[in-house]
Amino acid sequence: MRLEFALACAATLVMSAPVVAGDFTLTSTDISEGAQLSAAQVFGGFGCSGGNVSPQLAWSDAPEGTKSFALTAYDPDAPTGSGWWHWSVVNIPASVSEFPSGISGALDNGALELVNDYGATGFGGACPPAGEVHRYVFTIHALGVEVLDIPETASNALAGFMINANTLGRTQITAVYTR
Repeated sequence: MRLEFALACAATLVMSAPVVAGDFTLTSTDISEGAQLSAAQVFGGFGCSGGNVSPQLAWSDAPEGTKSFALTAYDPDAPTGSGWWHWSVVNIPASVSEFPSGISGALDNGALELVNDYGATGFGGACPPAGEVHRYVFTIHALGVEVLDIPETASNALAGFMINANTLGRTQITAVYTR
C-alpha cells in the first residue's frame, strides 16, 4: 500500500511538471535538434572511439522565479529497460546561462555533477550498440529552489525525482547518434 501511494505521488509530480515555459530556450553550437552528434560527443570506450567532450549549451528566458538549473542528458533508447543517463548536473546557479564545450569535470560554480551510467562522474558520450540509432535528450530544467538537497552520491533516479518535483519549466534539444 505504501509503495503504491509513493508511486502514485511520484507519477502525479512528474505529470504535473510543465514541459516548457514561455520562451525558455536551449541552444548549442555543438549539437542540433534531430542531427547526428559529432565524434567529439561520442564516448571513448565500450567499443566507441570519440572525444567524450561535453557539448556547448546555452539557455535563455528562464521562467520567473527560477532559482537554479539542472541539466540532464539521457538516452531513452538504451537497451536497459530504463534508458541511460549520460550527464546530470544539479545546483547550477541561476546566474549561469551557458556551459562551454568541455566544461564537464571543471565546473567551479557550486554545481554538482553526478555519476553517469558508465559509472564515472560527469559527461559520458554517446555509444549505442552498432547499427542502432539512439536519441540523446539534453534538457535544462529551471528550478524553483536554489539547491536540491541530495547527496553527491545520488542516483540519477533520485536526482530526476527531485528535479521534476521542483521544475518550473524545461527546454531541450534531442540529437541522435548511430555507429
